[in-house]
Amino acid sequence: MKTARLLALALAVLPLSAMAAPAQQADLLLVNGKVLTVDKDFTVRSAVAVKDGKIAAVGGPEIAKAWTAPRTVDLKGRTLMPGFIDAHLHLTSVSPRSVEPAKARSIAEIGAMVSAKAKALGPGEWVIGSGWDEALLAEKRNPTRADLDAMAPDNPVVLVRAGAHSAVANSLALKLAGIDRNTPDPAGGLIERGTDGEPSGIVRERTDLILKLVPPSTPAQMRPSYVKSLKDLLGLGITSFMEAWTTIDDEPVELGGIPGGGGNGARAHTFKQLRSIYAEEGESLPRATLYIMYPGAERLKKFPYHTGYGDDRLKLGPIGESAYDGGFTGPTARTSQDYKGQPGFRGTTFMSESALHEMVATSASLGWQLGIHAIGDEAINTVAAAYHDVLATRPKSDHRWFLSHFTMLPTEQTMKTMVADGVWTTAQPNFTYNLEGRYLQVLDGERLDRINPMATPINLGVNVVMSSDNLPIGPMVGLYAAVTRKGLTGHQFSLKEAITREEAIRLYTAKAAALAWDEGKKGSIEPGKFADMIVLDHDPLAVPAEQLLTTKVDMTFVGGKLVWNRMGE
Repeated sequence: MKTARLLALALAVLPLSAMAAPAQQADLLLVNGKVLTVDKDFTVRSAVAVKDGKIAAVGGPEIAKAWTAPRTVDLKGRTLMPGFIDAHLHLTSVSPRSVEPAKARSIAEIGAMVSAKAKALGPGEWVIGSGWDEALLAEKRNPTRADLDAMAPDNPVVLVRAGAHSAVANSLALKLAGIDRNTPDPAGGLIERGTDGEPSGIVRERTDLILKLVPPSTPAQMRPSYVKSLKDLLGLGITSFMEAWTTIDDEPVELGGIPGGGGNGARAHTFKQLRSIYAEEGESLPRATLYIMYPGAERLKKFPYHTGYGDDRLKLGPIGESAYDGGFTGPTARTSQDYKGQPGFRGTTFMSESALHEMVATSASLGWQLGIHAIGDEAINTVAAAYHDVLATRPKSDHRWFLSHFTMLPTEQTMKTMVADGVWTTAQPNFTYNLEGRYLQVLDGERLDRINPMATPINLGVNVVMSSDNLPIGPMVGLYAAVTRKGLTGHQFSLKEAITREEAIRLYTAKAAALAWDEGKKGSIEPGKFADMIVLDHDPLAVPAEQLLTTKVDMTFVGGKLVWNRMGE
C-alpha cells in the first residue's frame, strides 16, 4: 500500500511533457492509404487529418494516434491525392429542345434521339444538341444534312460537334439560315460542300449563322442541367475548375450588360447566373474561377469588377477565351503552313491584329488577367507578340497571363519571349487522344508529331498547366495522353513531348492552382490548405499506362466535405 501511494505521488509531480499528450480533435481522418501530397518533393505519406475544412496534419500511422475524429476512412491501400484543378473547360446545359449526341456511338443512335425529340416537340420546332464526335461513331464519319433529313424532315435540326468549332444542320435549318450552294463562305468560317457543290450540312466556326435562329431557352429552364453538369465534375475528381466561356451580358446596362440581357443559350452562361447557383449550392459544387468573354472596351469599362473578385468558391479569372483563331475540330486553327491536302488554306482568325491588341491593352489597363485562345502555331506567335507589345508599354509584375490551348509548337523565339514575359499556357494533352483522326487528316511532318507539346515548352521554362476543354472532360484521359502520347486508336505521336506521371499530376493540381493565384490554398495535400482531395481505385503512378483510362474516382472531398462517393462508403 505504501509503495502504491509513493508511485501515485511520483506520477502527480511529473512534468506534463513526460505524460502522453491527449489526441487532438479533427473532423475527419483518412488512414492506411498511399497519399500523393504533390508537395515540392512529391512526398508520399499514408494518413491525413482534416479540421475545419482544411488539412490539419499529414503523415504516417502516428496520425491515427495523435488525432481523433468522428469519422475515419480506411483507405485500404488506395491512393489519396489532391483533387484535379481543370484550368480550362466548358460546361453546357441541356434545353428542353436538346438531344445528347455525345452519348451516341453511331449515327443511327443520333438518329433515334433526333427522331424521338422531333416527335415530342412537333413539326417545325427546332431540335438541337452538342457533343458528337465522329471518331467515337461506328461509321467513323461526320453526320451530314442527308442523315439529319432522314431523321427529322419536318423539323430544323442543328447539332454542334464536340469542341464547338463546327456543327451539322439539316436542309430545313440551312434553308432558314439562307445557306445554299450559292452562299459564299462567311467571314471567319467555312461551309463544307459535297462533290455536287451543295452544302453537306457541316459549317465550321460560324455556327452562329444557324444557332442564332434557335428560340432561346430561359436561364430557369437551363439551370437544372447546368447544376447537374457542375456536380458531375466531382465524379471525375475535379474539385476546382476554370469555366472558359462566361459573359456579363445580363448585368445591368449601366454595369456593362446588354439591352434585354443575355445568357439564354446553352453555350455561354453568365457571371450573374453562376453567382446565383453558387449562393444556393456552393458547398456541394467544385470551386470555380470564371473566364469572361471580352465584351468590348466600353462595356468592360462599365463593369465594376475584375480578376480576383469573389471568394474561394466562385471568383473572376481572366478575360478569355475570346478566340483569336479556330480549332482542329473545325478544322480552322491558324497555321504557318498549308493544311495537308488543302493548298492555300491555313485556317481562320476571328479578329484583326489591331483588334487583338486593343482587347489585350484595354483588359490589362482595367486590371484583368488575359487568357486568349490560340491553337495554331501562327496564332500562338501572334497572340504572344500582342502580349509582349502591351507588357512592354505597360509592365505588370506577376500577371500570369496565359495562352489557352497552345496546341502546336510555335517558334522557339516565341517560347523564349513567353518565358521572359511570364506568359503561361493551359494545355490539353487529351486532345492528342480524342482528336487523333483530325490531326492525321490535316497535319504532317514535325508539326503532326509534336502536336499538343508538353516537354519542349516546359524544358524552355514556359509555365504549363493541364486542362481538358471538353474533349473529353476527364483528367484520366489527359494523364494518359500526356505520358503515352497515344491517340484513340493507338497511334503514338512523338515521345519527345511526353512528360512523367508525376509531372502530369502536378500540372493538373498544384501548378494549375497557381494560375489563379491559389497555390497557397489548394493543389497539394499540405497543412493549412483546403481539404480538396480524391480517392482513386488504382495508383496512377503504378498501374500500366492503359489502365489510367479506366481508373475511377471512389471519393471526392471539397473542403473536407464528402461530395462524391462511388462506393457508398
